Amino acid sequence: MYRALTSRLGQVITQKSVKNLAPIRCMGLYEPDYLDKLRPQVPVYENLNIEMTGYDYPVLESYQRLVHEICETMEMSVSDCWALPAKEETITRFKANSSTVDSSYLLKTYKRIVQVEQVKAHQVPLLTRIIQAGLPEGVKVNIMEHTELHDKERYVPDQELIELKQELTDIGGPVIKKDKRRR
Repeated sequence: MYRALTSRLGQVITQKSVKNLAPIRCMGLYEPDYLDKLRPQVPVYENLNIEMTGYDYPVLESYQRLVHEICETMEMSVSDCWALPAKEETITRFKANSSTVDSSYLLKTYKRIVQVEQVKAHQVPLLTRIIQAGLPEGVKVNIMEHTELHDKERYVPDQELIELKQELTDIGGPVIKKDKRRR
């Protein structure tokens, strides 16, 4: 009899509790605004230049394309890519124990730069390792922050224009015509 009574009482309690319950609404977890300030801030590099230098032009060009694709795959914003003018160096080889020239070589050094902006600090080591893994022979890579010197190095002055301006100032400067119309 005790069992029958407790089982019947259990049924009554569960039926009443189910009828009286209000529907449960799932709300998002409340998080105060100050918790966002407690999260660690990831440092960001404004502009990074990936500078590639090499003696073989086609190899350097294809490697620049690879670096550009790697940056885009890593969802980095590639803002600009440019080439610097080739630097020519003459290398002379002398005969042993003399000042007689045995042979002379002309070497051209090519530079390419890929500029990436808004790079998170934790992505830089990974980018460096991937770039080094695909580095061809004879190519050097240097990753640095962008400075004003890079902009000055980028733009080559027009020598003809500079010479013409110098000739103009030597002659007596530019002639400024005055408006002779009177009102």
